[in-house]
Amino acid sequence: MKKFIAAFLKNLSKKFDDSESNIPLQETINVSKNKFSGKISNKSKKKEKKKNNEIIPYKENPARDLMEMMEVPFLSLSKNRRNPIIYESKDGRIKVKVSRHTGHFLASIYDWDIILFVARKMQEILNSGSDIPPRTLIVPRHEILKAVHKYNVKKQQKDLEASLARLQLTGIETTVRNEDYKYKAGFGFLDSWGYTKRKEIKEVEITLSQWLYDGICAQGSLLKVPPTYFDLTSALKRFLYRTARKHIGKNQKPWEFSIEKLYEKSGSEREIRKFKSDLKIAVLENNIPEYSVEWIKKNKKEFVVFKFRNINKINLLSEKIEAAIEEENYENKEGIYHGH
Repeated sequence: MKKFIAAFLKNLSKKFDDSESNIPLQETINVSKNKFSGKISNKSKKKEKKKNNEIIPYKENPARDLMEMMEVPFLSLSKNRRNPIIYESKDGRIKVKVSRHTGHFLASIYDWDIILFVARKMQEILNSGSDIPPRTLIVPRHEILKAVHKYNVKKQQKDLEASLARLQLTGIETTVRNEDYKYKAGFGFLDSWGYTKRKEIKEVEITLSQWLYDGICAQGSLLKVPPTYFDLTSALKRFLYRTARKHIGKNQKPWEFSIEKLYEKSGSEREIRKFKSDLKIAVLENNIPEYSVEWIKKNKKEFVVFKFRNINKINLLSEKIEAAIEEENYENKEGIYHGH
């Protein structure tokens, strides 16, 4: 019954979304087309998809991000970073060191799109109530590319393979869920990846590291990410979105960070004055999904204020019901999500 109500409310909420002034114009146009066109033939759908590749309609099972990895820097904002990311919280409790394998760059916030897709697939298995997610998933290559808004398979194939390699060969040493050294030092995000032997379709076999798998499987560890996130070409804007999603969620109360704190959380290797300049441009453009950002001065210090954009209450209610369903699924599998 909860699933039926959630689906009903989600469909109903789409009718209200068109009137939201904060939704980007292109997204509003696409929603309006879907709303009034009724049933469209497959031929028409293909034609429309070719015409506009920027926006994919919001899926029933959105991408998922790992909450604890939105808190501290595990990912490079640059696609070609060689220097390690070294972070330590002021109390010394949280430590992170991310380094690269010779011949490869650090895993970046763009490479992480693959993990958002994998986490979504694992959540789908969990929501089905039929089984626990495996640590190794086999998925069609085209499905990954479509989910992260990469439409030219031939052009994106090499990029996908390079991203998978970086996720495997980036080494992590951290105290996050590893205070007692349960996981060996220097583990990667992936243990392995490769293509299956099936000839009729290109399938990718991805095995998560035990550390990442345990994090994804932990109850309440994942946050929904909208499809529009994948359209962000700026790594800094992706960082700002992930920061807002982690700290504000769907709350109406604003949250502010000093420029210095954002610099620390980003793990950026740029000089702070250059980071500040880039950050100010991104904030003034104010076009990250779901949240508004504002640059303010207070007591001679500069801050970025994050605020959740207003969306209709029906949509929020449907998300709460979905969250309750997911919680029930975790409780039904109590005792088996301990990394084994």
